[in-house]
Amino acid sequence: MDHTIGNPASWVARHVIATFSHFGVMIRTIGGDKEESKPIIRTLTMGDLRDALAQGYDDFKTFRSDVITVCTLYPIIGVCLAFMAFQGSLFHLVVPLISGFALLGPVASVGMYEMSRRREAGEETNWFAIFEVIRSPGIGAIVVLAVICFAIFAAWLGLAHVIYLLTIGTWPPESIGSFLADVFGTGAGWTMMIVGTAVGFVFALLVLMTVIVSFPLLLERNVGVVTAVMTSVRVVIANPVTTMAWGLIVAVSLVIGSLPLLLGLSVVLPILGHATWYLYRKAVV
Repeated sequence: MDHTIGNPASWVARHVIATFSHFGVMIRTIGGDKEESKPIIRTLTMGDLRDALAQGYDDFKTFRSDVITVCTLYPIIGVCLAFMAFQGSLFHLVVPLISGFALLGPVASVGMYEMSRRREAGEETNWFAIFEVIRSPGIGAIVVLAVICFAIFAAWLGLAHVIYLLTIGTWPPESIGSFLADVFGTGAGWTMMIVGTAVGFVFALLVLMTVIVSFPLLLERNVGVVTAVMTSVRVVIANPVTTMAWGLIVAVSLVIGSLPLLLGLSVVLPILGHATWYLYRKAVV
């Protein structure tokens, strides 16, 4: 029997129904599967951090050409954002924009988690596996968690702007030269840097507690947003020293990767992304 496409109206109707059905599945995964058991967490050691980084680097070597090709987009986006900030006399937001990679890094690394998961499971893996994330059991919750991370990033930028106005207060900055002179040559500038660094630390800690294992957990199990976030919080509370050490490793790595025009991020982000998957494996039973 011959297969026909049918009339255009029926074709559109079928695809609209399929699309709404897919959105319905995504919405249902936000709350998670009620039959899923509560994740059990383990105690982490510094050796676990070293092992996770070593395994992450091994995955990076395996997928090097794939992930570098994909992750080159991140420094390009960062440079474009910095350029637009300079063009719009938003010099004071360049550093918050760049440091925002620490807040958005977990979202950008979801594809790396999926590649490591597939390699660990012995499945065929290449950079196309990044798009397989949409098939994960908790895709709806992943989308919601990503939106939360972007909201935190937006709040950080807004607060950084407020701190600038309350300290230096010159809006817009007259030039990059006068801005740098105000920052490094005045008490108000030093106050801005100290307060901004302290506030940035709070935002980084918030993201660390929210997503240290939540994205990998949602890739593997449909536990819902609340359970995933609470599991991350429990991991941090149960392992304060090791998780703070992990946050420091991530922060220092991102700074090093950002120095040569952000190009190093195309290497740093995938290594950290792969390593985070193995940290999740060590942190959650």
